[in-house]
Amino acid sequence: MAFTVVRFNLVDPAATPASLSARYRAAVEMAAYADEHGVDSVQTEEHHGAENSWLPSPFVFAGAVFGATRRIAVTVSAVIGPLHDPLRLAEDIAVLDLLSAGRLVTVAGIGYRPEEYERAGVEWGRRGRLQDELLETLMAAWTGEPFRFRGRTVRVTPRPYTRPHPMLLVGGSSRAAARRAARLGLPLFPSAHLPELEAYYHRQRAEHGTDGFCMMPERRTPLLHVSEDPERTWALYGGHLLHEARTYASWQSADIRSAVRSAATTVAELREEEVYRIVTPRELKALEADSLVLHPLCGGMPVEEGWRSLRLFCAAVETPAARIGG
Repeated sequence: MAFTVVRFNLVDPAATPASLSARYRAAVEMAAYADEHGVDSVQTEEHHGAENSWLPSPFVFAGAVFGATRRIAVTVSAVIGPLHDPLRLAEDIAVLDLLSAGRLVTVAGIGYRPEEYERAGVEWGRRGRLQDELLETLMAAWTGEPFRFRGRTVRVTPRPYTRPHPMLLVGGSSRAAARRAARLGLPLFPSAHLPELEAYYHRQRAEHGTDGFCMMPERRTPLLHVSEDPERTWALYGGHLLHEARTYASWQSADIRSAVRSAATTVAELREEEVYRIVTPRELKALEADSLVLHPLCGGMPVEEGWRSLRLFCAAVETPAARIGG
């Protein structure tokens, strides 16, 4: 049975305060619906200063989801580690881990947009060192014991719910990310299907004598929308999918390796690529994939259309556990 994900980044290129408020509230309600129908995880992410109002505060959103659900996980994929104060992030994740009884998954990456670092007043060239400090600080902080941080002794409380610590993965597509994960005994979450990076990570683990695993994306994991009439939906709403694809393309340099990468400049080209797919419920059931990722509000998709897609998705993939109430 495939692992099921509902993704939210709350993009709205025509945003007003009222439209964004409605979109945020709808996303939390959608997460509750997904929770009731057996979906495994909500996925969210972090970007700053985007003109289309891309979600900048994934942990705040995660808290709202946890307050409305009882079993679904929330995966923050990814938090831009060097932009955060390590002690405050340790506290925030600990509180969310307690609130959710261990349902938070954090993927820590370093990002790929220099303008986000400039906006935050963080030096781009220090991102690797800051990421090392962040990960080491989180691991020390979650023990609940005093430790040294920037020349002073500190302690972070409360301790998280999860032992030995909340689920934390190192995201990225570089050997530096793999070395970081291996040295600390943390799982690696590559940003694309990179078997050579997974092999390198395991060699590094062997050298450091650490445990860990790699959560490798499939070679192709399309972002999905579900419709009874894909032709009509492409015609009406394909522009929303293209908006997100073009936004990603504008941010990604040639050396960035990502599972979500599109060269499309038109809806027709986007449809041909199959990075984003609109499928019928029957086609969804026939997909042979380890994971299915629904993106119901992609690119500012109208909320009512997002609901239609989510209901069709859940009806097609509903698990036995959901049918018997968990």
